[in-house]
Amino acid sequence: MLGVPRTLSCRARHASEAVPAPTYPGDPHVTGKRKAATPASPTPRKASAKGKGAKGGTGGNRFRRVLKWAGISGLVLAVMAALGFTVLYQAIDIPDPNEDFQTETSFVYYADDKTEVGRFTTQNRSSIPYSEMPDSIKDAVVAAEDRSFWTNKGIDPRGILRAAFSNASGQAQQGASTITQQYVKILYLTQERSYKRKAKEAIVSLKLQRQTSKEEILAGYLNTIYFGRGAYGIQAAAQAFFAKDAGELNLRQSAALAAVINNPSRFDPANGKDSREALKGRFTYTLDGMAEMGEVPAEKADKAARKLPKFPKIEAESSYAGMKGHALTMIEKELKRLGFSDNEINGGGLKVYTTLSKKAMDATQAAVDEVQPKGLKGLHTATASVQPGTGALRGFYAGQDYLDSQINWAVSGGQPGSSFKPFALAAGLEAGYALKDRFQGNSPYEFPNGDTVKNLGPGEGNDYGDQIDMIKATVSSVNTAYVDLTASIPDGPEKVVEMANKLGIPKAKAKDKSLDNLRDSPGLQPTSGVALGSATVSPINMANAYATIANGGEAAEVYLIDRVVDRSGEERYRHKVSTERVLDKDIAADVSYALQQVVDAEGGSGAKAQALGRPAAGKTGTATNADDQVSSAWFVGYTPQMATAVMYSRGKGNESLEGFLEPFFGGTYPALTWVATMQRLLEGVPVEEFPEPAFVDGDAPEEDHEPYTPPPPPPTTSQPSPTKAPSSKKPSPTPTPTPTPTPSPTKTKGPDCEKNPENPQCVLTPDPEPSESQTTDGQAAGRETESAGG
Repeated sequence: MLGVPRTLSCRARHASEAVPAPTYPGDPHVTGKRKAATPASPTPRKASAKGKGAKGGTGGNRFRRVLKWAGISGLVLAVMAALGFTVLYQAIDIPDPNEDFQTETSFVYYADDKTEVGRFTTQNRSSIPYSEMPDSIKDAVVAAEDRSFWTNKGIDPRGILRAAFSNASGQAQQGASTITQQYVKILYLTQERSYKRKAKEAIVSLKLQRQTSKEEILAGYLNTIYFGRGAYGIQAAAQAFFAKDAGELNLRQSAALAAVINNPSRFDPANGKDSREALKGRFTYTLDGMAEMGEVPAEKADKAARKLPKFPKIEAESSYAGMKGHALTMIEKELKRLGFSDNEINGGGLKVYTTLSKKAMDATQAAVDEVQPKGLKGLHTATASVQPGTGALRGFYAGQDYLDSQINWAVSGGQPGSSFKPFALAAGLEAGYALKDRFQGNSPYEFPNGDTVKNLGPGEGNDYGDQIDMIKATVSSVNTAYVDLTASIPDGPEKVVEMANKLGIPKAKAKDKSLDNLRDSPGLQPTSGVALGSATVSPINMANAYATIANGGEAAEVYLIDRVVDRSGEERYRHKVSTERVLDKDIAADVSYALQQVVDAEGGSGAKAQALGRPAAGKTGTATNADDQVSSAWFVGYTPQMATAVMYSRGKGNESLEGFLEPFFGGTYPALTWVATMQRLLEGVPVEEFPEPAFVDGDAPEEDHEPYTPPPPPPTTSQPSPTKAPSSKKPSPTPTPTPTPTPSPTKTKGPDCEKNPENPQCVLTPDPEPSESQTTDGQAAGRETESAGG
């Protein structure tokens, strides 16, 4: 026989040592007949006046009464609690979700519709359906956060009591939240720690689990919960920790993310060795839970728990660094202009598809890095490239990194100087003048009111003769000729402004002093010197206006948002490209021809643009400030496929480039930057030719601008035939030389004069290449104009 153990269990040992409680007649605990443990007293003792009776007497009855009333009170309290809970259950509805936790990240894409420019977000969140979540993340989160999730009613009563006692005793605040309760707290309630909030959380959780499937609750939780690193929801977390979509997570990665939920900061391995070790413990706990629940074989869980997954190095680059911040700021403003609210933009889960080309943005960055001189603090290089025929903004450079300055010089712009002259030329041709018509080239030019304007050059500026044609005036950027042209057009200043507006330069807004000039041109007024470019114009709009000329006179509104799709997949906006003829195509061809000569003609101010190696047209420009110092330098040009504007400025936009950037004219650094940009933009794009010039010749408003026509040579006599007898007539005298006007005409690189001798351009082009002291826009010291608009 087995011997009786010497030691009893704790519970048995205490029971054997217990002294039986005394019993009394009438004690309800007594059953059957038993003798009293002690002899009964012959005469019962009466209780004293103070209620002190013999042991087992009146005091025992009172104890029983206390127990009885305590039981009754407890029952009443329980009933009251049940009634109160019932009342609260009926009174508390599931509230509306918290706005922040209903938001989704809006994504912005380049023109390829897949490469991301950036994001707008209140919380970095991208909700995905339950079907796209791998089973591993579902099982891991349940194992880590609420192993009774699939069977509980939404709350954990024992956990609630445990937390209540802990909190009431002044110990560390505890939660007892199921997954459902956590979901309710973050989606519907607040983070307040109070019994009122806890009661409401329990009731809403009970209601939610009765009205919603477990799968829906788990999906909502996984799309809502915070994982750290700014990521809300499993899709954002998968990207933030592993640079992949949630659907691609494996077992180790899922267990790690599930472990992180408990304390995102403490368990982020990027926070150091201690955090990594802490994560390892929670990671193992999660995998053990998955094995206990039968979701993963124990062997597989043990193997997975041996080491954490590899966490790739996620670059901490700001989402607004470089040009991205400038692009997102522009896009956000445009979305608001199109009627989208802040809430939709920052939390509506929009997909915004833009016109910006990743290739073009990279090209502008590389071009500036290649050409812009290094080490000049405060130097801003702004570029913008617009596609002719559509108005699509393909690329830009804002002047500096967004993190260094939020001013986008491609939008803010500056005074374009002589790059504004083509708009006056177009207005003049439309008024009836022709490229062959002649205007004042000597300097200075005096207005009727006594004001003067002079050409670039020493002293009073270079003289080009009192009658030069508009090709020479454009090639050499002769201010006096353009001022004379403007004055010779009926209502000339108004017509120049009107032409600029039609081609794509916005009208000036009254009293608008913001730096956002995408739809404004501050200072664009019909003054006598308007052709010299003293208004403030953005490079984006200058590129778009030149794109209209490149497109044969058909204008398109510049735009950068192609379409917008909301979170449900509905298309909320789509840009419709619409062109309007604003300039006769023959006039556009003539303006384009003059601008080609700026690049191609000997001594042209834009000669450096020849390095592009394909047909190009463009115009240089410099502007001066109130101290008569050059404050901005431009080159704006195009091919048939792309128009690009380049502006160099300094400081706040009106500080002198002289003694800071050398050389500082538009034909130097701006033209070279233009070439570097266009070479990259047009790589692999077929070469296209410009249309031939039409040399329109309308009814000129004034007759004194007619082109010089050399007198016909005197008639010549035929030489006698050697087979005939000598003629008796005297030989005619030697022809009188043709008078040479000032300047004397020479042939150009234009149409073939031998095949087309009647082409007036063959005798129009002025003097041969001017000397160094006469050249303009970056080839000599001096000014294009006395005013700020040179």
